[in-house]
Amino acid sequence: MALQDLTPQLRTRLSRMERAVGWFVILAMGLLIFGFVYYVYHTAERKGWFVLKAPYFTYTSEATGLKVGDPVTLMGFDAGEITAIVPMPAEQFVYNVYIEFELKWPNFEYMWTEGSRAKVATADLLGKRVLQVSKGTGGYPTYVFHPLREMSIAEAQSLPADTSWVMAEEIQSATGTNLLAKPKDTLTNLTAIAATGCTNILVMNSAERRKFMTGMWNDKNGCYDPYTKGSKYWLISDQSAAVTERLEMLVAEVEKALPNILSLTNELSRVLANGVNLTSNLNAVSLSARPAVSNLALATAHLDQPGALGEWLLPTNLNRQLEVTLGSANTTIGTANATLANANTNLTVLVENLNRSLDNLANLTSDLNGQVQANTNILSAISRAVVDTDDLVQGLKRHWLLRSAFRTKSTNAPPAGPSPPLRSPKER
Repeated sequence: MALQDLTPQLRTRLSRMERAVGWFVILAMGLLIFGFVYYVYHTAERKGWFVLKAPYFTYTSEATGLKVGDPVTLMGFDAGEITAIVPMPAEQFVYNVYIEFELKWPNFEYMWTEGSRAKVATADLLGKRVLQVSKGTGGYPTYVFHPLREMSIAEAQSLPADTSWVMAEEIQSATGTNLLAKPKDTLTNLTAIAATGCTNILVMNSAERRKFMTGMWNDKNGCYDPYTKGSKYWLISDQSAAVTERLEMLVAEVEKALPNILSLTNELSRVLANGVNLTSNLNAVSLSARPAVSNLALATAHLDQPGALGEWLLPTNLNRQLEVTLGSANTTIGTANATLANANTNLTVLVENLNRSLDNLANLTSDLNGQVQANTNILSAISRAVVDTDDLVQGLKRHWLLRSAFRTKSTNAPPAGPSPPLRSPKER
């Protein structure tokens, strides 16, 4: 039946029904779209699609037990995921497998240039392995969020003292022995930096933090390079062998040790058999030694009685002679002690007499010194007396009466030398 054949009342009801169905369809579509958007948002939030991620990479010898999408753990927590696993070219002989992964915020803030490592560790006994990263212990953050800028030394010196610009690179001294500046240091050592011949420095504004990475640390150049899409920081890896490889090595070691174990069991059986024979022989020896042990027990029981073993070893006459000898030695020691005491007394008296003699000599010299100090002309008078005495003796030597007493004996004259040979007038 056509719509024109309906009455106006039916057409009015039908239009109302159509509007209700339309609203229901619109509401259902809205709910469907809302549920789909909520699901996508929840999934994105769960997988960290809206969270900032920092890219890293490392190298391993093999990728056994790893696959793309596996979580990357930090201190036992999921910190990111593996994004790529690619084998290295055939001509590369140092590294075998390239592994790229991302760390979510704020997990990548634990990554520093010192102490941070990537390690491929065993996850279970079925060969599954997991990529782990370790927390940094020092150095500099791998990524920074402060704006970077390169400026000259003169421009840096013109900045105010309370500026928020800090260093973003390492600067060595002219000799290369120490650091003049390092990242996050204030701009206070610009004169020493200029003395090294450096004209421009790389700085960053510590007061401003961007939402995305602005710089990545360059270990080779010792500075923060501007971050670009595709930049990734290299974490050195520490790899452990897979469980299957460890089991294979363990089985190989067991196979090598089995012959030795079998020979060891044979040796143990022989040792046990020898032990049984030894115990049987020891039983027979103990039975035969029982009389000797009984006699020894009887002998030792009478050691504290007269006629015992002590008197056998030291007879009565030897014991008496030993007592006499010890008594004589005691007397000799007493005499020597008395002699030493007398010698000590005499030595004390001698020292006292010597001390008195030295005191007298000191008094004599002090008196003589006092006389000399009191009479300052005594030395000149003695000298004059000596001179006058010498003149007197010289005058006595020249007096006619005493001259012969001081006359010296004449000695024979030395023989004359040989006369020259005679020469003719012609030769002269």
